[in-house]
Amino acid sequence: MGRWFGHVPVVEARAATLSLVVGIALLATKFVAYFITQSAAIFSDATESIVNVLASAVAFYSLIVAHRPADKEHPYGYGKVEFISAWFEGSLILAAAVFIVARTVDAIYHGYFATPDTAVTGIVLMTVAMVINGIVGTYLLSVGKKEGSLALMADGKHLITDVYTTVGVLGALALVKLTGITIIDPIAAFLVAGYIGYISLKLLRQAAAGIMDRQDIEDERLISGILDSHCGENGREPHICNYHKLRHRHSGRYHWVDFHIRVPGKMDVQRAHDIASAIEYEIETALGEGNATAHIEPCGQSQCVTEQACAIARAQDGDDASGASLTSSSTKQA
Repeated sequence: MGRWFGHVPVVEARAATLSLVVGIALLATKFVAYFITQSAAIFSDATESIVNVLASAVAFYSLIVAHRPADKEHPYGYGKVEFISAWFEGSLILAAAVFIVARTVDAIYHGYFATPDTAVTGIVLMTVAMVINGIVGTYLLSVGKKEGSLALMADGKHLITDVYTTVGVLGALALVKLTGITIIDPIAAFLVAGYIGYISLKLLRQAAAGIMDRQDIEDERLISGILDSHCGENGREPHICNYHKLRHRHSGRYHWVDFHIRVPGKMDVQRAHDIASAIEYEIETALGEGNATAHIEPCGQSQCVTEQACAIARAQDGDDASGASLTSSSTKQA
């Protein structure tokens, strides 16, 4: 498997492969159900399954690209391809919603509905598809969250969405079987189209936020918390006077962080570097996969969080024990 997936972790490679294989199998199952029943609602669900297969194929490829190591032409790596994959999937889902509406209008015009006689077969086949989609979708979401893969998470959310639409289709078929009112079938198809259209817009907004480097609220809270803990009267070692110009973004699952820290102006360059390195390492460890870069500035008295913060920072400049501690805790080199 490593030959085909390169640097992709085995668990992600298996998840992407499973998604693609299952998607193809369920696509065939749903279209068999449609040809037997001629149900507009089943057709809407089967159309979404086409998107599932295409999206799984794109996610499959994007994982391979996203895990390529950074190079001269792509110094920030290839991680953003996962946002592009999610955007593509959202666009496909939206297109599927529009197509389902058009196809359902045509079905109403020509009178192609599910009948009580064919509804049972449709219910059986769609139930099988729903259960399998639910299992695979939950697995993909779990792997995607654990590994930080937006492509797998988008694929998993899409499959879970497919479960919800299938529930609606099954409800419509059951009502057709019980009441004999065939118009329920196309009404369900319209509802399915509206729901997946709503999901597609949410996915498109999420992908656009990643592409446009929107600040992540959880990352902001985590990074600011670490930096704040090194400032003030009760700040942890290494102590700093203050920090500012904090910026961070995602390149797929990879985090890039840069910020400025202020230290006493007369502090030794090596000591200031050790402080910056220790804080960078702490942030990178907290984020999982990432690169943090600190810019060092001299601290004026007015820029300290408190007067005592500056006193603590100045005191550590002459504390050899503190310097040794910093050097041992940092794994970054200039």
